[in-house]
Amino acid sequence: MKPLFLLLFFFLTIYQTEAQDQPLKIGVAGLNHGHVGWVFTANKRSDIEIVGIAEPNRELAECYMKQHGLSMDLVFDTLEEMLEKTKPEVVTGFGTTFAHLEIVQHCAPKGIHVMVEKPLAVSLEHALEMKALAELHKIHLITNYETSWYATNEKAHELFLAGQIGDARKIVVRDGHRGPKKIGVGPEFLEWLTDPHLNGAGALMDFGCYGANLSTWLLQGQRPISVTAITQQLNPADNPKVDDEATIIVTYPNSQTIIEASWNWPIGRKDMEIHGLTGAIFADNAKSLRIRMAQGYDGFREEKFELDSRKAPFDDPFSVLKAVVRGKLKLSPFDPYSLENNMIVMEILQAAKESAASGKTVFLSK
Repeated sequence: MKPLFLLLFFFLTIYQTEAQDQPLKIGVAGLNHGHVGWVFTANKRSDIEIVGIAEPNRELAECYMKQHGLSMDLVFDTLEEMLEKTKPEVVTGFGTTFAHLEIVQHCAPKGIHVMVEKPLAVSLEHALEMKALAELHKIHLITNYETSWYATNEKAHELFLAGQIGDARKIVVRDGHRGPKKIGVGPEFLEWLTDPHLNGAGALMDFGCYGANLSTWLLQGQRPISVTAITQQLNPADNPKVDDEATIIVTYPNSQTIIEASWNWPIGRKDMEIHGLTGAIFADNAKSLRIRMAQGYDGFREEKFELDSRKAPFDDPFSVLKAVVRGKLKLSPFDPYSLENNMIVMEILQAAKESAASGKTVFLSK
């Protein structure tokens, strides 16, 4: 019996290894998100395979299929039909934020994992239902942020947790650009991005989520005490239904995070500052980082870093997705991709919307 057991173990090991090395079978839900090009780029690799696309807009689908040299046979009118016909391992959401809940409602009972573009959901109510479904059916539900790929954010996180600048007192995160219409996003993306029902808000949701996500990661999952937000509509001609300027103040027991989200800045930016007791860290963009250690009143000693891309699999969201689904990677607690982190993000965003609407600070329940 022993030789037979060893033989079976050998073949099982070979089978599992081969299964992990097979391309990740991805279903794409929607094509009207401006970031959808990322999944088509990933499809050109040997470790990723798009097996089906759910998109009712045939003209839009034909445009993408022609652009990327793919067959319209991959395209189905409904998500339900695509799942039934193609049996993907995971589904990536590249439609409206409002559609994220529906994706999880269809995928979770079938054991199909889901990755959505930031933010996790259009509201905290949607997020809570998505979380319940993911946990009930034991699927991975992860959220992709461009800033999760930034080597500077990883280095800032590493330096901060190592105590390089002491305890945080203020974190400032700025994300924005000239606005969706002015930067020339596609009409199908612009239509829902500036719709409060389909996007949840305007700049507050689109760019406010980055700061909430990074702050939660840096502070190791602390829930805020309160959230205060001010929103404005400075360009009603382009953004008639939603805010295009938002400032969110998030208070914690021993620190404060300021999130500045804008569709009015002349130069696009995604940067972060962490101010501690003895110094400050400045993540200026994806690859440039500075650390300043205090000397006297306003003096400092500065060290600069120019960083390469994050190491695999964290250099690419689809590599992260495959590694998580295949069991090669377990996300650390409150990692930017994690469900734990993004539920707190949704609490912050929901409170920010309520604060902006009421003109009052919103206190989170304990």
